[in-house]
Amino acid sequence: MLKERFKELENKLLTEVKSFYGDRLVSFVVFGSVARETYRFDSDIDVLIIAEGLPNGRMKRVAQFLTIEDRIESFLKTLQKEGINTYISPVFKTPEEAEMGSPLFLDMVEDASILFDSNGFFSKRLARLRNRLRELGAKRVWRGNAWYWVLKPDYKPGEVIEL
Repeated sequence: MLKERFKELENKLLTEVKSFYGDRLVSFVVFGSVARETYRFDSDIDVLIIAEGLPNGRMKRVAQFLTIEDRIESFLKTLQKEGINTYISPVFKTPEEAEMGSPLFLDMVEDASILFDSNGFFSKRLARLRNRLRELGAKRVWRGNAWYWVLKPDYKPGEVIEL
């Protein structure tokens, strides 16, 4: 049941994101525990929204997103009544910012669930990063209760690693 409810939330969220951003939406990506399907009843849903014309500054972007949260609030309340205490953790990037890359994208190489991707924009970005990681011999390592990356196993002090 948990899996179905998170899928339903993903679909509702995608519908509202597409409606709000319209033609400005470039990519909508779910990542983290929900994308890996390792979520729990209290897991958040991590989403990456890549859109044209985003306002400058995270707080202005979050303020815009509140419109979307308002539209799915009743569904979130229904989930809470069922014991699913989830919330949305959005990350916002313009296409130009996404092209510059982000450490956040490292785990998305393996764990992203791309639900919308105009012209394959983010898929191509992840493919370039995946290829670069392969060139470097990078390895994703589980330690304790988290993943980390060894970007270049034969790293020498002072060497610059570009992704």
